Amino acid sequence: MRLGPFDTSEIRVRGGGGGGGAAGGLGCGTLVIALIAAVVFGVDPMQTIGMIEGVQQQLPADNARAAISEDELCSSSAYATEACAALASLNRTWEPVFARSNVRFEQPELVLYPSGPVATRGCGNASSAAGPFYCPADQGIYLDTTFFDQLARMSGARGNFARLYVIGHEYGHHIQNITGINRQIREAQQANPAAANRMQVAMELQADCLAGVWAGANRDLLEPGDLEAGMMAASAIGDDALMQGSGRAINPEAFTHGTSEQRMAALRRGLSRADPNACNTYTDNL
Repeated sequence: MRLGPFDTSEIRVRGGGGGGGAAGGLGCGTLVIALIAAVVFGVDPMQTIGMIEGVQQQLPADNARAAISEDELCSSSAYATEACAALASLNRTWEPVFARSNVRFEQPELVLYPSGPVATRGCGNASSAAGPFYCPADQGIYLDTTFFDQLARMSGARGNFARLYVIGHEYGHHIQNITGINRQIREAQQANPAAANRMQVAMELQADCLAGVWAGANRDLLEPGDLEAGMMAASAIGDDALMQGSGRAINPEAFTHGTSEQRMAALRRGLSRADPNACNTYTDNL
């Protein structure tokens, strides 16, 4: 996927500090717009906007911003530059969608951290073993770029789209967060623990679909082999593939992200439709 030049004034990015211990409440390492929230959950769009403002008021104060500048962070490695360019493209794609629906948009923050532990602002601490993840409390997409080397070994995918799919997936969790979908799912999981895993899978598949929507909206920037690379990555990180790869029996009750087939289908749906309204995975999977 051809990512154009970007200005760091377009994005929010910081370096992550170290931390220790286990992660708590992490999104992925462990509108969809107000209209989607209304369709899926019967949520009044104005209520969703109220949720957004409530979450923003509860965000912790920024007392630990890294001294390194955003320009330095984004130029610290080829992967970092690519991630920053992807974030700029994602912002440019999603912000107009919210504007057309008269819903307030808030950019996520990209947190680039070296291999090792990282402290979040509201989701506890995590090691690089968690992989890329999104923290709803601070609206941060946490990215240890060394994960991409592991992804390449796992999937065998060439080119950059396998990596961009992962970033787009985490951005999808941000969309779910600021539209109130994340909160609705967490409340539903608490009310019905027996269905908690299925709800989590549906949420992850929706994030896959939203990653595809971004790519589909920028179809003119896709290059030959991008779709195949995305499918290879989605297949490699399906719950069934990961369980098999680790020598465990496939246990659907322990799924958290969906099977390889489900993840590929969700990404393909978003890419082919380029419409967030196509990403209602809850009806299909609950």
